[in-house]
Formats: sequence, C-alpha cells, structure tokens
Amino acid sequence: MRRPFAVLAAVLLAGACALPASAAEGTKGPGHTVSTGDKGFTFEDPRITESSGLAASHLHPGIYWTHNDSGDGPYIYAVDGATGKTVARVTLRGVGTPRDVEAISIGPHDEIYVGDIGDNFDGRWPYVWIYRLPEPKVLKDQTVTATQYVVKYSDGPRNAESLLVHPKTGRVYIIDKKEDGGHLFEGPATLSTSGANIFKPIAPIDLWATDATFSPDGNHLAVRGYLGGIYYSWNDGHPKRTRMLDVPLQGQGEGITYSADGTKLLYSSEGAGSAVVARDAPDSPKPSPAPGHDSSDSSVTGGSSVELGALALVAVVAALFGVGRLRRRKG
Repeated sequence: MRRPFAVLAAVLLAGACALPASAAEGTKGPGHTVSTGDKGFTFEDPRITESSGLAASHLHPGIYWTHNDSGDGPYIYAVDGATGKTVARVTLRGVGTPRDVEAISIGPHDEIYVGDIGDNFDGRWPYVWIYRLPEPKVLKDQTVTATQYVVKYSDGPRNAESLLVHPKTGRVYIIDKKEDGGHLFEGPATLSTSGANIFKPIAPIDLWATDATFSPDGNHLAVRGYLGGIYYSWNDGHPKRTRMLDVPLQGQGEGITYSADGTKLLYSSEGAGSAVVARDAPDSPKPSPAPGHDSSDSSVTGGSSVELGALALVAVVAALFGVGRLRRRKG
C-alpha cells in the first residue's frame, strides 16, 4: 500500500510502543481475569499477515471474519475470538482473481460481503468488485460460490478501503480513502449482476478512512483511520458527527467491527501476529464495577502509564506531521 511519509513515521513509532491485546486490556490483578473474544485477541494463523477488514459473525458467537490485503487469493478466514486461532478458511468460487481486497461486512440475511475495492493508484481501475456469499453454517475449510458485482462511482474511479452493509436495509455503502477526507457512497437499493452498480456520494466523511462499521441496530456509524476515528449517528442516511472514537495505537490499523451484541468496537491491524483491540462502544451499557473494586485502579481500567505514554506519543506525532490533515475542520 502506498503510504505518505507522515503515516510511515507514525507506523514506526506505533510499532515501537503498541501493546499486544492482552496487555492493552490489562491483567486485572488478583481476583480479576482477562476476558477473551470481544475483549480482544491476537491472530495466531501465520497465513493472516495483512488483516485489512474485520466483521463479527452473525451465526457463530465469538467468531470474527477477516481477510488479507492484495496478493493472497479468494480467501476469508473465520477466527475464534477466544483463542485467536483460525477455525475455517473459506475459498470464494466464481469470482476470478481478486486485486485488492480491503473490507468485509455482514448483511441482515447472514450474507458476507467482501470489498475488492482498493486502488492504490487512485483511479487506475475503471471499476472494482464486491463479492457476496452466504455465511457458512458449519465452520470448516470449504469452498463457497460467491456472487460478483461490478462497482463504479458516479464521479469517477477512486481508492477505498471501507465497505459496510446496513443491518436493516441491506444497502451497501463505500467510503473512499482520501487524505483530506472523503465521502460516503451509497449503492443501489439492490445490487445487480447485469451491469455496473453505480455508487453515488451522499455525505462527507471527515477522515482518511481505512474501515467503517454500522452498529447492530443500524443507528450509528463508526469510521476509523490510522490515527483516529469518528462516530456518527446514522440519522436516516444523513450521518451526523457526534464524537471522536477511542482508536488504539496500531501499526497499520485497517479494520473495525462492532461485537455481535453492540457493546464493543474491535480494531484490527495488518502485520503477522497482529492484535485485535477492543474498546467500549459509544452509547453501550457499561458493566458495574465488582464489589469492593476501585474503578479508578489503572491496572483494571487500562489507564497505565504505558498507555498514557502512548497517547502522549500520538500527540507528538500529530504535532509533527499535521494529523489535522486526516480530518476536515468541523463545519
């Protein structure tokens, strides 16, 4: 992937201080145990070296779907969130050779959508593809026939890494990846195999977006970038920015998904053995502290000096390289 110098510098600094999932969530100390699954995990499969998208399974609790970036093949991986181990690799049949797979999402009818939408040349490909397949009811290595859709943008080709499917309507959306902010593109009400599906811009997105996800109820939209994220209310298809997201510092952060119950946002990154980090989702109910437990204890809340140092480092990176370019100024 093409990355400007600012991002490369941030990636190098992040690699020096980012915590693995187990450390980021924290060892809870005596009487407290580290949760697994939607509390974060680490990819154990050596085949998963460039996780570029993440989606929580609808049929299999605690399972997360991911895929590699370009160069792997027509594969998606089902990963157990409790162990980080791959429990199934699914081969997509009938889609040809993928070019640059960047995103994955699951629609309201338990169908997986895979976005072969990357274009590192920002306009080299006159069209890109979306693949749709049923989520397997049995998790095992298998080959599944997928439907392939041709996608074009109403205002010309572009690079994108974010594809998401609304959990109620099933409508597909793409966010293009632009350093100074992009747009949310809306696809047709129903995708067609008979011709190109034209995606039209409907709202600005104030971020250099690398992935996005709808909340399970469809009322919220979470968009992440390399060094930050934005939380929107869906507002009947007119997204309204409400707050920034607590995006973890990762080496090459390109994935985000809600947990199946909507209480967590999980963030993934490229790299062999990379960590998936969980954060409380905005507007989700917060668990009550255990009896006799001081909720201000940094060993439990994750507010350790190491994490604070990482946050300080992000501030330094922002000052040095102008991370403000990643987001448009609030209107």
